Order: sequence, then C-alpha cells, then structure tokens
Amino acid sequence: MIYHLNILRLIWAVSLVALLDLVPAMAMAEELTARDAQTLTLYFENDTFFGTDYLYTNGVRLSWTSPDLETCRDTSTVGSWAYSLIGWLPFTKNPEFQRSVSLSIGQNMYTPQDTESEQLIKDDRPYAGVLYLDMQLMGKNVHQMNTWEIMLGMAGRHSYAEDVQKTIHRWKGDEIPQGWDHQIGDEPVLNLFFEHRRRIFQSGVGRGWGFDLIPNLGAGLGNLYIGAHAGAQVRFGWNLPNDFGTSLIRPGSDTNAPITDQDPRFFPLLRRWGIHVFMGVDGQCVLRNMTLDGNTFRDSHSVDKEPFVGTLMAGVGLIIYRFKLTFMQVYQTKGFKTQKNHERYGSMTLSYTF
Repeated sequence: MIYHLNILRLIWAVSLVALLDLVPAMAMAEELTARDAQTLTLYFENDTFFGTDYLYTNGVRLSWTSPDLETCRDTSTVGSWAYSLIGWLPFTKNPEFQRSVSLSIGQNMYTPQDTESEQLIKDDRPYAGVLYLDMQLMGKNVHQMNTWEIMLGMAGRHSYAEDVQKTIHRWKGDEIPQGWDHQIGDEPVLNLFFEHRRRIFQSGVGRGWGFDLIPNLGAGLGNLYIGAHAGAQVRFGWNLPNDFGTSLIRPGSDTNAPITDQDPRFFPLLRRWGIHVFMGVDGQCVLRNMTLDGNTFRDSHSVDKEPFVGTLMAGVGLIIYRFKLTFMQVYQTKGFKTQKNHERYGSMTLSYTF
C-alpha cells in the first residue's frame, strides 16, 4: 500500500511542479490572444442522467491546456523541454504547427448491474476503478491536431473508486454498493495513446452561422488498454467555436482550446457568445481492456469482452464570455458478451479560457 501511494504522490508532485513552472511565464501576456491563452476544462460523466447506476457509472477529469509553447519556451524550463519533445515526435514535428501541452487528473468507475449482492457475479462487469494522471503533447493548426498522450495511474483498490462511490451514496441516502470486495486488484497503469483529428468541410466557423466535420482516429498501447478507434463529429451553430469539438473522457480529449482569434471567446465583449448542436459516431476495436479482462499479472474477476464497440453521441454547446459549456447524451453498444443492456450515460464539460 505504501509503495502504491508513493507512486501516486511522485506523479502528482511532478505534474504540480510542471504546472507551476509554466503558469507564471504565461501570465505575462498583456492582451489575451488564442496563442497565449490557457484553457481549464472540467469533465463529468455519469449514468444517473438516465436513472441507472451500473457499468461505466462515473467519470471525472480536470485538464489544463497550455497556450502555444512558442510564447514561453524561453522563460519556462518545462515549456522549453515540451516544445522540443513535440518537435521530435512523429506527426507533431511539422514546423508550422502550434505546440502545446495538457496535464490532466481523473478517475473512472465501473460496477456490475447488481450492486446489492455481496457475492461475486461471474457473468457481470467487474467492479473496477482507475485513478490517473496524464500528459498530452499536441501539434496543431487550424486544419488538424495530432496528440501523443502518456497515462500513469493506479487501477484497483487504490484508485479509491470504492471510497468515492460509497461516500456519495451515503450523502444521497442511497443503498451502499456491497460487492467492492471483488474489484480487480491493485495494478499500476502505464499507457501510451495517439490521436489524429482533422477539420474538413467547414464553413463560417467563428462568425455567424457555420458548420464543420471533424473526423478522428487513434490507438492505445499499454496494460490498461490496447486497441484502436475511428469516428467523426459534425457541428452546426451560431458563432461556432474554433477548436476541435467536444470529446468524451478518453485519450486525446483535450479539444476545447481555441486555435485562433476567430473564436467567439475572443470577440468583443457584447458578441462573445455562441450556440451549436453536434452529433458524433465512434467505433472501437478492443484487444485489451483491464476493467473487463482483469489484472495483467494476477487472477481477478473478468468477463469476455466484445471486440468491437460502437458509440453514438449527440449534444448542445454554449459559449458565454470565455466559458464553453456542453452536454451530450451517449449510447454505446455492449462491451462484453453477457451484458444485458446497452450503455447509456450523460457527459458534461465546462471549460474556461484565460
């Protein structure tokens, strides 16, 4: 237990030092532009929007995205290091790309459908939690964004998903889940991801009525997840944000930072608003998912996963001043062979650019 806690403390300390090194240099800009703006985003996903409390039942993530590192690489040690690394990695080293870094902390929670039983339910989803920190290294321009991401964290008891769920249920006066003794065991998480996003068929983005189409594809490799995905999102609205859309809590999800000043978050104050609707589809090919397959090097509860999973999402987004608020409903096909119902949950994001 002490070993696991020390790993998490070290990761948190490194991320905090990196953030404190970058922020003062970025605060020196006098007039805010997209290239020197930072974006802070809070993600919240939960199935209670549909009146359920099982499967992927809760996810929360807090992310900070830097401005273009060109603005601080000479005044920040971390900014200089990240700028150079992004310029070395495949797909992000285009000299015309803006380079930025994102740091995130999050927790995901999974439970079976029957949370009242104290017994192991062999044909239902394992109890599982994942607590993680990740760093995304991004190269982007107005047409595309390529992201490398490294995730470090802990799955199992010391993800503290059990403690969070039980505490929230006590606050709400709900039944306390009884089966967490059967959750997957503690295991450090190390995963690498890559995602590519491209904006095509765009018109009027940033001013008046506009639309765009944002395809994406990506892959992951590590002990938490091995697989690939591909999908697309279409948006239509008034003063459409000049970014890469709205994403679920998943790798490459820090898409809310504006790319240029042709974004309503940088318009004159009385015109700094917008509204849009969006719809997306996504398909995954899953070779490994620890929260279904169980632990890598020890025996734990597991189920037979489905190798292909599809997702449909639809929602609405608002721009008010420098805030971007979105809500979407998510429908997902069955993730394992004995799953009784399709997955449904709601996803909200609130970002602030400053």
